[in-house]
Amino acid sequence: MDSYILDWANLLLRWLHVITAIAWVGSSFYFVFLDSSLTPPVDDDLKKQGVSGELWAVHGGGFYHPVKFAVSPPKLPEHLHWFFWESYTTWLSGFALLTVSYLWNANVYLVNPANPLMSPHMAIAAALAFLVVFWLLYDGICRVFGQREKGDAIVGALVLVLVCIAAFLACHLFPGQAAFLLMGAMLATSMSANVFFWIIPGQRTVVADLKAGKPVDPIHGKRGKQRSVHNTYFTLPVLFAMLSTHYGWLNNHPQNWLVLILMMFAGAAIRQFFVMRHGYKLGRNPHPWKYAAVGVLLLIATAVWLKPAPQPATPAVSLAPVGQVVVQGEQPDAAPATSGVESTSGAAAASAGSYENVRAIMQQHCVVCHSSATIAQKNVKFDTPEDVKSHAQQIYAQVVQLRKMPFGNPGALSDEERNSFKRWFESGAAVQ
Repeated sequence: MDSYILDWANLLLRWLHVITAIAWVGSSFYFVFLDSSLTPPVDDDLKKQGVSGELWAVHGGGFYHPVKFAVSPPKLPEHLHWFFWESYTTWLSGFALLTVSYLWNANVYLVNPANPLMSPHMAIAAALAFLVVFWLLYDGICRVFGQREKGDAIVGALVLVLVCIAAFLACHLFPGQAAFLLMGAMLATSMSANVFFWIIPGQRTVVADLKAGKPVDPIHGKRGKQRSVHNTYFTLPVLFAMLSTHYGWLNNHPQNWLVLILMMFAGAAIRQFFVMRHGYKLGRNPHPWKYAAVGVLLLIATAVWLKPAPQPATPAVSLAPVGQVVVQGEQPDAAPATSGVESTSGAAAASAGSYENVRAIMQQHCVVCHSSATIAQKNVKFDTPEDVKSHAQQIYAQVVQLRKMPFGNPGALSDEERNSFKRWFESGAAVQ
């Protein structure tokens, strides 16, 4: 029953998290587009009101005319919409999902049994530390260098170094899937913290000054804009980190930390292209195709680098009397016809790819989540040979092709164990 309740909690939290993330990212992308697409006002009345930019747009059968005031409007309207619940709800639902899925089962998802560097409680503390420490260091960088000359470039370079260090540490402390997810959660935490600690408080100060008739300090708008721009560059790396948990061959690579850095940098470069293309259309900057090219080339180079090495064809070997090897498609001879070396290697191959060998591996790594004794995940159970046979294609896809299982800890299976599944399936997936 506990597993059943956790599954429902996981489903509903994931649903909420995706919905609110769409709302947050959508509004963020829209306002970045809006800022990049504003043109100086033409109407004299708008200029007198302090409007610094305007945009005419058509959508859904209607025309829209948003305007932006340089510092503040001459008078506040009665109803003012605030954009912050999208961010807060996304983070709260994401942290709850992280708790239900990973922290609750830290011994499975945060600790690699093949190389247990930490206890489950230590792993939980380390995972939470990633969220907090990165924010403190990132925020410190912005405070010290953000308002200096060429501050944006300095902050960008230092944050890039900080992200690279964090990726290296995460991938060496946690299993690959957890490391990628924590990197996404780390950046997303900083994004939401930017809204909570800087953007919204700055806007509240501006509103309070306007209501009190005090002059408005433009620094609040500058700081809020800076943090908002950082958030838009974090967005694509965060989304990649979250989606990558479904691809074991990606996050379980021996140099997964470098894979993560390359893919995140590619996402940031592609986002830069979309940010600058609006300015290009208005003649404010050159065509940003170079950023898109860098991002795409990094994606292609990473895909080429990660391609699986060609594997020599393994002949399907059937069990035969001692001293005799039978290759699929041939009939056994009446007398032994192979040497002792061939017999030994053939028997070893047959044993490694036999159902008995595969069954032993499954008992160690798979039945903990796939049996009638527990809530069988995805309704897949391996209690009987018939159960295993009926799911042979899924086993092959998840274990051999996608390298995704065991879920949350694919590194627990060695390459030789995965090859055992490969040989078993390709030789007919016999269960007797």
